[in-house]
Order: sequence, then C-alpha cells, then structure tokens
Amino acid sequence: MRSVRRFPAELGSVKAARHFARAVLSDVPTATADAVELLVSELATNSIKHADTAFELAVDHNPREVIVEVTDDGPGDPIPRDPAPTDPTGRGLRIVETMSDKWGVRHAGETKTVWFLVRTAPPPSSRLSGR
Repeated sequence: MRSVRRFPAELGSVKAARHFARAVLSDVPTATADAVELLVSELATNSIKHADTAFELAVDHNPREVIVEVTDDGPGDPIPRDPAPTDPTGRGLRIVETMSDKWGVRHAGETKTVWFLVRTAPPPSSRLSGR
C-alpha cells in the first residue's frame, strides 16, 4: 500500500511527516514504525534545512518491508558527513545509513528523491533442507 503527502518547507512539517508515516504504518511492528519515524524525521529535516523546498513523502509497505521516499526540488546530492562528537549536526544521513537495510538517491529532472528500505521481516532463509 502506497500513501503520499506533500509538506511545506517549514519546521512544523517534520513533526507532521512523522505523524503521517506513523499513521500509515499502524499495522507494522512497533520497532519498525519507530525506526521509520526517526528516519523520516531526518530526511524531512534535510529537505527543509538544506534544500529549502517543500517535499513529498511517500510511504509504501507490505508485510515484508517499508520503502520511504522523500522528494524535493533541492539541487545536488545529499552526502553523509563525518561530524566530530562535539558537532551539533551532520548525523542525519549516517543515521539513515545505519538504521535502514538500503538507501539511496535518485534524480528525475529538477527533483531528487532520497529513499530507504526497512525490512519488517527477516529475508527468506537460504538454508539447505537436509533433514
């Protein structure tokens, strides 16, 4: 099931995006919804802070995985930083990288989409059945 919503470039949109994602994911495990909510917050913040544009949030899920896309009109590629422990910011994409199973960036015309995937169930086992 795919749900999409557009948010304006204002700080209140980060909270609204988190709530939207949480509502869409009411039927996934709590730990998964918690992780997705945090990652949505990081990407929404990046759209507002770095791209300074409105953004579209798409949440697609099935029993095995959640895929989230945040699309904005900002230029360039988001690049994970390596902040010092005393730096107050710069950890968002590292958090996405660490907590998601996959993530990436794609461009289409003037827009860019940062996406991530979080599995809700372990991948199928590749064990050989020898019993």
